[in-house]
Amino acid sequence: MSALFWVLAVILVASAVWTITASKPVYSVIALLANFFALAALYLTLSAEFLAMIQLIVYSGAILMLFLFVIAMLSSGIAAISVGPNRLPRVAGPTIIVVLVSLGFTIAGILASHVPQTHTLGALANAGPVGAANVFGSVGNFGKALFTTYLLPFEVTALILIVAVIGVIALAGDQMPYVATRRHAEEVRKAVREAIAREGD
Repeated sequence: MSALFWVLAVILVASAVWTITASKPVYSVIALLANFFALAALYLTLSAEFLAMIQLIVYSGAILMLFLFVIAMLSSGIAAISVGPNRLPRVAGPTIIVVLVSLGFTIAGILASHVPQTHTLGALANAGPVGAANVFGSVGNFGKALFTTYLLPFEVTALILIVAVIGVIALAGDQMPYVATRRHAEEVRKAVREAIAREGD
């Protein structure tokens, strides 16, 4: 078990370094996928099968694919956001209000539930068969902690991920050198017309 831990640790560190040093974004996604698989294997060695499956299904199957689609869209030569009037001033106020109201309802629900803290030192030290109740890594305890004690951090993390993806598209959509903008397209058309005119002369 110790040898397996060190092998997984080396893979985790190497894939993490590859993720941030890769020359192309697609290579970074592949390295991050290897990191997620190694982390899932590490969860399996700790008898946390549920966390391992969540790691593969949620992160590798959903979030990582979302990042890959964003990279593919930004690299496809098509502007991510069409040029038009700035709608941000009109939607910023209502969006902020909706977000604050949602967070307020979440905090009020957590405070009104009066759920005791279940993750004490003794609860974390409990061991037993996989899938049994009140055992470290069990589905019941994980779900109860996620949707009661850690509900607010969970929702904030989801909001941050959405904002990050939208921010990347908004910032890089018309500014990356390999994305064809309207101005570049017009310059190409003008050059083609001038070349055709010179050939006709």
